[in-house]
This record gives sequence, structure tokens and C-alpha cells, in this order.
Amino acid sequence: MPNWIAIASAEHVQIGRQEGFMQVCHGKCAPLQRMKPNDWVVYYSPTITFGGKDKLQSFTALGKIKEGDPYQVDMGNGFCPFRRDVNWLTSQVAAIQPLIGQLGFINNKKNWGYAFRFGLIAINDEDMQRIIKAMQGTDN
Repeated sequence: MPNWIAIASAEHVQIGRQEGFMQVCHGKCAPLQRMKPNDWVVYYSPTITFGGKDKLQSFTALGKIKEGDPYQVDMGNGFCPFRRDVNWLTSQVAAIQPLIGQLGFINNKKNWGYAFRFGLIAINDEDMQRIIKAMQGTDN
């Protein structure tokens, strides 16, 4: 079963958690169509605020994709992003730094941020389980 990392600021992730949805790649539909119901998704937030210099570099939300297709919403001013509904789980923010050496999808451990240049990336089960353990406080 596929596992996904989506990238967004923590403030944007928090809105999605509160309202039960996710968006990626500035509201594009195609990346969301790759996801299927019951796929795992985790958000990585490089910053707290969108476009900010306030580094966070942490995983900030964990959930499973709900049944249903991507859908479009009108947020005003001509911005009509696509979303998917997500069952967000209770989790804690987990810094990426302690995990970098263990995550296989990060090929270049020195320039690890390069792995997050796309708004949505697929990862294997082993990497997802490492992230889940860190976010649920069971990585001892």
C-alpha cells in the first residue's frame, strides 16, 4: 500500500487537520489522484508559516486518506484548489533531524532537503513506519 509525504507549512497543515482535508502543490489535482483510500499520508513542514523563514523541519500531521475522489473548493479571489479528505490521527510533531540517517528515501544525507523539492512524494512502508513511531512517541 502506498505511503505519502506531503509538504506544506505547519500553519496550512493545521487548517487541513481542523477541517479534515489535505491539499498539495498549491491545490493541483493530479498529485491527489495518485492517492487511494486508506493510503498513509504524513505532512512534512519545513516552516511554521507559508513562505516564512521560521524553520520547523518537522513532520506535523499523520493520517489515512478517506474514501472519495479529489474535489475542488472555491476559496475566493479565483483560487479553487483541489482537496482530499483525510482521517487525521492523534500524533505529535516530530523533528526530521534525528530520522535523516534512517530514512531510505533521502539519498543524500548531507543535502537531505532536496528530497522534499516536490509537493508530494511516495515512500516505502519501512520509512513510513519509522515516521509513525516518531510521531506517536514510540521510537524508543
